[in-house]
Amino acid sequence: MISCRNVSKSFRDHKVLNKINFDVPEGVIVGLLGPSGAGKTTLIKILTGQLLSDEGKVEVMDRDVTKLKGADKNRFGIMMDQFGFYERFTCSENLKVFADIYGIPQSKVTDSLKDVGLEGASKIKASDLSKGMKARLLLARALMHSPKIIFLDEPTSGLDPKSMRAIHEIILKRKKEGCTVFLTTHNMDEAAMLCDNVMLLNEGTIVENGSPEELCRKYNRDKKIKVSLSDGVTKEFKQMGQDKHELADLISKGMIETIHSEEPTLETIFLELTGKKLQED
Repeated sequence: MISCRNVSKSFRDHKVLNKINFDVPEGVIVGLLGPSGAGKTTLIKILTGQLLSDEGKVEVMDRDVTKLKGADKNRFGIMMDQFGFYERFTCSENLKVFADIYGIPQSKVTDSLKDVGLEGASKIKASDLSKGMKARLLLARALMHSPKIIFLDEPTSGLDPKSMRAIHEIILKRKKEGCTVFLTTHNMDEAAMLCDNVMLLNEGTIVENGSPEELCRKYNRDKKIKVSLSDGVTKEFKQMGQDKHELADLISKGMIETIHSEEPTLETIFLELTGKKLQED
């Protein structure tokens, strides 16, 4: 669904993207992870034809993205912060504007609001919405024309956990219906929960990629496990260390209440590879 080959982009003397290569198959959620300023938004703009790359080529649905026309671009949806809405319009009025742009029936507006849980807010002005409701309205607008691909740039940034879960449920529902999702985020928990595959972006270069589970196993060098004992003590063991005999003894005595593997998180993997945190302070 998306093919990116040797894409590079600079602003003046600053190289934001450096020879980016990847493919995104149909019906998956792919996450681009990196801290603010890593080049995530720039890449999404190139993938959606809003910005030209200096080098390389991008194809979306087997078409050169620089040659896509209006009807072709309607096959994907975009949710980005800078793509705002009309503050003085109600939720319903906002979506009616974009229904005209997409060339879809006005009746689709009611269905779109219901899909994101805003059916009761159709007459509320956008300026009066909470941050979580605004995010859902932006998502409704991106989804209302039933796109084959959805590009989401930090869709849950700054949201409370409840609003975040609501957005996640909508994204997963669309994936189940066959949508391909390209997601940028600096939230490693979000990426681990949603994504089939992740790419770690640092200073314009993809430093690692794979499924969250594959990456966590790959960088699980210490192979530690943590156990909670019946006396309230918590102990940590290396699976291949000499203390495995102590662990076996505790198991045989029935002293272990819980046991968990201590695999690294995407955050710790990124930190190991780059020396930088994914999450903003």
